[in-house]
Amino acid sequence: MQRAGRARVAVDGEVVGEIGPGLCCLVGVTHDDDRDAAVKLASKLWHLRIFADENGHMNRSVADTSGEVLVVSQFTLYGDTRKGRRPSFVAAAAPDDAARLIDELVAELRRLGATVATGAFGADMAVELTNDGPVTLMLEV
Repeated sequence: MQRAGRARVAVDGEVVGEIGPGLCCLVGVTHDDDRDAAVKLASKLWHLRIFADENGHMNRSVADTSGEVLVVSQFTLYGDTRKGRRPSFVAAAAPDDAARLIDELVAELRRLGATVATGAFGADMAVELTNDGPVTLMLEV
């Protein structure tokens, strides 16, 4: 059975990144992240065995399935809501640092062989996701 997963991101009503079956990655960058973290995350995403094999077991990676990857920068993943009613984003990396590391992640995924689409860094993006499964994981490297 062919799976129906897909994702896309639009800015001002115009689609800027779109994939069929594969991974939709909402990526947050924090102060401690560096190029090594971007490279490790790319490898983890490329080789993570979360797609079903012929027996229905999560045993295949995006590399094995010819899936695509959509990378969307998401600083709000580092929103801290422990105090008060408004999230604090002090744990999120500065925009210039985050943009550079998102670019490094995308470049490394492409170097590994992935077909990668992206959002638009810093833009007000509308993300659509058909999460086939659904499987949602939080990865930290």
